[in-house]
Amino acid sequence: MSKPIILCVDDEKDILQSLRTQLMEAFGSAYTYEVAEDADEALEVIDELIEDEMQIILIVSDWLMPGMKGDEFLIKVHQKFPNVIKIMLTGQADEIAIQRAKEQANLHCCLFKPWSEAELVETLKSGLAQLD
Repeated sequence: MSKPIILCVDDEKDILQSLRTQLMEAFGSAYTYEVAEDADEALEVIDELIEDEMQIILIVSDWLMPGMKGDEFLIKVHQKFPNVIKIMLTGQADEIAIQRAKEQANLHCCLFKPWSEAELVETLKSGLAQLD
């Protein structure tokens, strides 16, 4: 059985690298960490992983990205995969977008950039606890 997957989506490579590093330090090899640089790429990655019968358990997504915004992306994901834990990461999401993601994507939490590693890890732990 393959390890469950945590997917990080952000249009800034530095952010993706930072997220991956912090998650690996916090959770080690318990999960597989995938990344995508925008919502469209993330949807392709999700389709490929599902096709390979891999289980995505949590998504951390930026809000402001080229093309599709994070709230729209998370709503799309929620429609197909309601059990995936969804966390939005943003430097400038408006309250309406956050509220829409909470209502229509069952958003677990919204973290604001710059986030603290402790805050990120605690948020993921509380999200993952919902899976048990």
